[in-house]
Order: sequence, then structure tokens, then C-alpha cells
Amino acid sequence: MRSSGILMHISSLPSPYGIGTLGEEAKKFVDFLSASGQTYWQVLPICPTGFGDSPYQSFSTFAGNPYFIDLDYLCHDGLLTKEECCSYDWGSDKTAVDYGLVYWNRMKILKQAYERFQCRIPYEYQEFCEKNKDWLEDYAVYMAFKEANQGSAWHQWDGALKRRDPQAVKEAKQKFQKEINFWKMTQFLFFCHWHSLKAYANERGIRLIGDIPIYVSSDSADVWADPELFVLDEDLNPTEVAGCPPDAFTEDGQLWGNPLFRWDKMEQDGFAWWTKRVRHLSELFDIVRIDHFRGFESYYAIPAGDKNAKRGVWKKGPGLRLFQALKQKLGDLNIIVEDLGFLTPEVLKMVQDCGFPGMKLLQFAFDARDNSAYLPHNHIKNCVVYSGSHDNDTILGWMKNSPRETVEYAAEYLGLTVKDANWGMMKAVWASVADTAIVTMQDLLGLGDEARMNIPSTTGNNWKWRMKPDALSQELAGKIYHQMINYARLRK
Repeated sequence: MRSSGILMHISSLPSPYGIGTLGEEAKKFVDFLSASGQTYWQVLPICPTGFGDSPYQSFSTFAGNPYFIDLDYLCHDGLLTKEECCSYDWGSDKTAVDYGLVYWNRMKILKQAYERFQCRIPYEYQEFCEKNKDWLEDYAVYMAFKEANQGSAWHQWDGALKRRDPQAVKEAKQKFQKEINFWKMTQFLFFCHWHSLKAYANERGIRLIGDIPIYVSSDSADVWADPELFVLDEDLNPTEVAGCPPDAFTEDGQLWGNPLFRWDKMEQDGFAWWTKRVRHLSELFDIVRIDHFRGFESYYAIPAGDKNAKRGVWKKGPGLRLFQALKQKLGDLNIIVEDLGFLTPEVLKMVQDCGFPGMKLLQFAFDARDNSAYLPHNHIKNCVVYSGSHDNDTILGWMKNSPRETVEYAAEYLGLTVKDANWGMMKAVWASVADTAIVTMQDLLGLGDEARMNIPSTTGNNWKWRMKPDALSQELAGKIYHQMINYARLRK
């Protein structure tokens, strides 16, 4: 069935409190998707952000981001007052997240809510803690210990806590029990708000597409709780880290720095950790996109401590064995695979054997006149075609900043004009034979490079874009709806 969706992260929603949340603005966006004839809302990872505010560097692959807890909902529940919410500085720029302000003030106001939460704990809270105990306890303890250590990563903690010495952990848990319970509360509130939003979306025919980063952050509860599953030395420091080799775009390659998996160890118990991870996220989303899928066939291992990715080497991953184990335990999976980048015949075969739809990015189609697989005439039905992803410039930014010959080729191939070039490129996405088409909200709004979400291998100015409060309109919804009719992508 031909269908369409819009990519926009939760953080990009309007909000008077500095960052998008899972509240009424999220439901308004669902209404906009419905009125536009869409089927999907795709978001980035919803886990807590760590280094560089990136959703791909998280303190936990299982937890939800406390920033997305809706403060107005907490006011409705009697945990906060409107006056308290408005008493904090959330920043003056409604088009960008100020993560410094959000970091300091969101935790302060959530701790105010916690004081009231303790006085009237809902019965659902204990049920939530019991259901999620296999990850929630580790996350809450980790965050409490991290806070007690001035925010430092677990590698820098006292040796006994670093190594999870049972007696040291027991004593620290007794000392920081209040803080541990606070972090559990944040997760309870997040998932209450999340499940409310998902139910609202599904009732209106909108399905949610989530995102699994292939790797987890070194500074995370995941690595601290299960160090034996990662490539670490005797002092629990990574010996090799993840990244990508040098290519035509990056002379030094990409040095991500995530610890690598010990696939041999993971396979011994039938990939139990990955099963838990995929099961958890499959309950939160209708479809899950797996980032950097080629890393399951072969992954790039860079010596820890290197300043760039030049000395990395390719090593074999679990390949099809992982996905056979997941299917055996979880049944058929609704998965999109990010199969971009340098793809060997072995990677292509793994993608084909899995049967999951891969991705086609239209912006990648015009880098060279070599009959690229990303060109619309080479698309296949079992794929998801995008105008661009969170790592790409907006269409208008791409038109402005790409090499002249690349833009001229795109203009010739797609029949683009300077005016409404974003609509011309999106129409090519919708016209594709691909079963599913996704465009970004920035492109629908006709925004330039100022609205770009992320520039890979950079920090400090990413993940900030926010949609203006008055950006959505009936006129825009109607315009998109008309295109869905034209290209037979109207939600059934």
C-alpha cells in the first residue's frame, strides 16, 4: 500500500517551556498529519540525550527523555502550578532549543513535582516499576550515582561503584534512595505521556516510526550494567570504538566513539540483550528504523584514543543470525533499515535476506552521473524514500550549499525551478514507486539551512530546530492532502 509520512522530532514541537513535549502540541501535530492525509509520524530516538545533546548519544537505550514530559499535564495533575512553570527562564528564541537552560531548569522543576508526587503516588506507579524493572532500576541508580558524582561518566567514579561491587552499590542505593526514586518517577511520567500520545495517534490512523541507534553511549547505564557485552579492557575502558572510514566527504572519517559490542558474547545467550531492546521499542512504536544497519554485517573498529578514524579496520558482525533470533523470539518485525553508505555485496545480501525495506535519500541521487540507486527511476517498491534525513540539509539549504553541477543535475532531472524547489523535490519523493515516502517538516515549511537538524561529526549547534507556534495551517494541510491524492498516497 502506498503511504506517506512526515519526519519531525518531539523536541521540534512548539512549547512555552523551551523544548517540544508529549503534550497538546504533539496532539495538534497528529491532527495536522491526519488532515494532511498522512499515515506516519517519524521521530528520532526518544531516549535521554547525553553528550552534545544528541539523541544518538544517550544515558539509556530504554529510558525516555525527561525533557519531553509535558509540564502543563503536570499542572493538570496537581504536581505543578502554571505560575511555577512560568517562573523559569526557558529562552527567548522560539525557533531553537537552548539546551543549557532546559538542562538546568527542567530538572529543577521536575524535582518540585517530585515533592508532591511522593505525597500521592498513583497505584499505576508500582505496576510500571515492576513491569520495567529489568532496565528501570539500573537507569535510576545510574542517574542518581551520576548526579552524586557531579555528572561525571561512570568510568570516573570510585572503583567499587565503577565495577558495581555489590556492597558498595547497596550502601550507595541506601544513601541515594530519594534520588533513585526521583529518576523512576521521571520515567513513569514520560511513559504515561508517551502512551497517551501513541493512543491518540493510532486512534486517528497515524502510526509512529521510531529510531534505534545501532550503538549505545559509553556514558550510559547500558554499558555500566552489562560491561561484559562490550569491547572493554580490564579497567572497563573501550579498546576499540565505533565510526566510519574516510570517504569523499570526510577525509578523516567519522569517529563516533561508542563502545563496540562483543557479538560473540551476545550470541551465547541467543542475543538476549538485543531481544529485550527490540521488544521494548517495538512496544513504543508501530515501526522501528534501525540506524547504520550495515554495521550488523561488518562494523568499523577504530583503536580507542585515536584522534580520527583513519586506522580503523572492518570486522564481521552477527549478520542474519541476529535477525533470525529476533524473529524466532518476537515474531515478524516492523522494521525499516538504514542501509546508506558504503554497501558491499555481503551487506546488500543481508538486507535482501532480511526482507526489511531499506532507505533511498533523494539528496544522494545527484552527487555524480553514475545512474545512482537513489535516482527515482531506480527505486523499488520495498523501500522508504526520503527527501532527506536528520543528517541532511533541508532541500532549500541543499540547493544553496551543494556543488553547482549537483544542483544543475537535480534541476534538469526533476524539472526544478528556483521558486518552490522544495515542492518539486518532494513531489519526486511522493511520485516514487516506493511503498512509503517520508519528507521533513522543514521542507514542507520551505525553510533553509538555518533549520537543519544536524551536521554529522560536529557538536554545539545541532538538534536545536523548533517549529514556530503558528507554522501549521489548514491551507498547508490541504495542499499536502491534494498531493497525496495526486500520488495515490492518501491514508486509507
